[in-house]
Amino acid sequence: MNTPPPASQAAAGLASGGQALASWWKGKAPALAEHLRSAVPCRAACPVDTNAGGYVGLIAQGLYDEAYSLLRRTNPFASVCGRVCAHPCEPACRRALTDAPIQIRALKRFVNERRGVESGRSFEEIRKVITAPRPPTKEPGNVAIIGAGPAGLCCAHDLALMGHRVTVYDAAPVAGGMMRLGIPEHRLPRAVLQAEIDFIEFLGVELRLGVEIGRDLLFADLVAKHDAVFVAVGCRKDAQLGIAGSELDGVLTAVNFLAHVNIGIPIEVGERVVVIGGGNAAYDVARTARRFGEVAAGEREQHQLAFETAMVAARILGRRVTMVTLESRANMPADARVIEEGVQEGIHLVNERAPTAILAEGGRVRALRTLAVRRRFDDAGHFSPELLPGTEEEYPCDTVITAIGQVADISFLGKDHGLDVTLQNTLRVDPATLATSRAGVFAGGDIAFGPRIVIEAVADGRRAARSIDTLITGRRDAPTSIRFRKFSTFGYEHPFARGDYETLPPRDLELIPVESRTQRAEVEAVLREEAARAESSRCLHCWVEPVFRSAPSLGSECIQCGGCVDVCPAESLKLVQLASTEGQPRRVALTMDDSTCIRCGLCARRCPTAVITMGAFYVDTEEDLVRLADQAF
Repeated sequence: MNTPPPASQAAAGLASGGQALASWWKGKAPALAEHLRSAVPCRAACPVDTNAGGYVGLIAQGLYDEAYSLLRRTNPFASVCGRVCAHPCEPACRRALTDAPIQIRALKRFVNERRGVESGRSFEEIRKVITAPRPPTKEPGNVAIIGAGPAGLCCAHDLALMGHRVTVYDAAPVAGGMMRLGIPEHRLPRAVLQAEIDFIEFLGVELRLGVEIGRDLLFADLVAKHDAVFVAVGCRKDAQLGIAGSELDGVLTAVNFLAHVNIGIPIEVGERVVVIGGGNAAYDVARTARRFGEVAAGEREQHQLAFETAMVAARILGRRVTMVTLESRANMPADARVIEEGVQEGIHLVNERAPTAILAEGGRVRALRTLAVRRRFDDAGHFSPELLPGTEEEYPCDTVITAIGQVADISFLGKDHGLDVTLQNTLRVDPATLATSRAGVFAGGDIAFGPRIVIEAVADGRRAARSIDTLITGRRDAPTSIRFRKFSTFGYEHPFARGDYETLPPRDLELIPVESRTQRAEVEAVLREEAARAESSRCLHCWVEPVFRSAPSLGSECIQCGGCVDVCPAESLKLVQLASTEGQPRRVALTMDDSTCIRCGLCARRCPTAVITMGAFYVDTEEDLVRLADQAF
C-alpha cells in the first residue's frame, strides 16, 4: 500500500512527485482527523460531532435504518433535537455558498419519526443500533449525577452503556430539566421527551426525582459514597430586572411562568401581557429557549425565550401580548420563521424600546414605561444601551413577564463544597475533561458554562461520561482512525459532475394553520418522504473532495493548462506565479480555497492528465455506513 501525502496537502495543494494515491489507505495521524473536521463544516459545528452529511446522504438513498444508526450514535436525545435543536450545523452548511443550507434538523426529525423512540420500535431494537462510547467494563463504578436535564441524562446514558451503575438525582417531580419545564409542548411533545428518558432508564439508570440535594441529601455524602459525582443542575435562578416596580404583583419571570404552564400549576396572568426581552444578561437565559440562526455571541438566546413566553401567553392563555425588545426587527437574533410565527399568532412587536419602570395602580401592575434605544453597543462593541431622553412611551398591561436570563445557584452544595467558583457563580472546570477542583467531582452544562443550547449540554454530558470512565477504569479513547477512498474514475466521465453546483432551492417546511395551534399541537409538521429525499439530495457530500497528486512516473503530471481554473464555478482554484531567481524558468502553483469549494467535481472531470481526482475521507467506524451514501459514485 502506498503512503499518502498529508490530508491537508491532498486537499489544498498540488503534490509534487511521488507515486499516485492508492485506492484505499488508513491512518491515525491527528492531522487527518483535523482535516476531515475542517472539510465538513456541518460536522465541525456540531458540539457532539454528529456526521450530519453522512445521515443526510443516507436519507437521499432511502436508507433510513442506516441514517438513524449514524445520527443516534452521538446523541442520546436525537428525537428531542430533531424538534428543538438550535442546529448550529445549518448556518455552517457549505450548500449556503450556492443557495441555502440543508434543513438538517428537519431531516433528523424525519428519520426519528420512522426509526426513533417515537416510531413505535421497541427499546430492544433501538439498543441494537447504538454503539457504546467504550466497551462495557468488567469493573463498574458507582456514579451519582445531580440534575436530570440533558447534560445529566446524557452522562448517565453513556455511563450505563459503558457498564457503570448510575443514579440521577433531581429536585423536580419530573425528569428532563428545562427541556421539560421550559420548552412548550407545541415545540416538544411530552411523549417524545418521556420516551427518550424511558430509554435511559431501560439501560439501567436509576432516577430519583423530588430529591433536593442540600435538603434531602447532602452533597458531601454523595461524594463520599460514590466513585464520581457529576453536577449538572443548570441555571434555574432568574436574573432580576432591576427597575422600579419589579417587585409588584403581576411581575413574573419567564422561566417561572413557563415551568408553571408546562407542569400544569395554576398561575395568575392578566388579560394584557407585556413580555420584556433583551438585555446584557442574554447569555444567561435558559437552554430551553434556544432556536434557529447564527447571531452575535451573547445575544442569540434572549429573544427566543421572550418569544416562547409571549407565544404561550397568546396561544394557550388567549391573552393580548406585546413584546418589547431592544433590537430592531431586522436585528433581532430570533429566527425569522419564529418571529413571523409569533406575529401570525397575534403577538404585537415593539422594537427598539428599553424598559425604565413598571408602573402601579393599587399595588398591581398597570403599565410598562419605556424609552427609545439610540444604540445597543458602544464604540468598543460592548453591550451598553444608549437611550434617548424625552421619548417616554407607556404600554398598558396587568402582567409583565421578564425574559432577561438566568444565573447559577450553587447554594445546594453547602458551605464547604471544596469547588472553585467563577465570578459568574458557576463551577470552574477543565474544559477538556469537565473535572472540577475537587477529585472525583465533575460539572457540565449551564452550571459550568452558563446557559447553553440543548446540544451543547448533550456534548457536556458525553464528555463527562468519558472522563468519569477514565477516572474509574483508566481507559482512554484511541486516536481517531481515518480511511481514504480514491474514486477510480476521472476525466469527462467523472460521476461527481451531476449538477450539484446548480441552484437547488430547499423544500418549505409545513406549518399547521394558526387556528389549529393548541397547547399540544406541534406547529411544525414533519417532512413528507418525497420532500425529505429531495431536500437531502441537495447535500454536497463535503467529505468527498478534489485530490491533487502529480505522479510523473505514472504519466500523471500537471501541465498547467488552467482548465480546472476555467471550469470551477466557485472560483476556488487559482494558478499562482511563484517568485523565481534570475535565469530560472517561471514556476506556477495551483492553489485551492477549500472553504469555497462546493465539491462539484468539474475540475476532476476537466483535468486531461488525471492529476485531479476525487477522494473521500471517512472516520473508520463510520465508513461502512457513509460509503452507502456514496453508492451512486
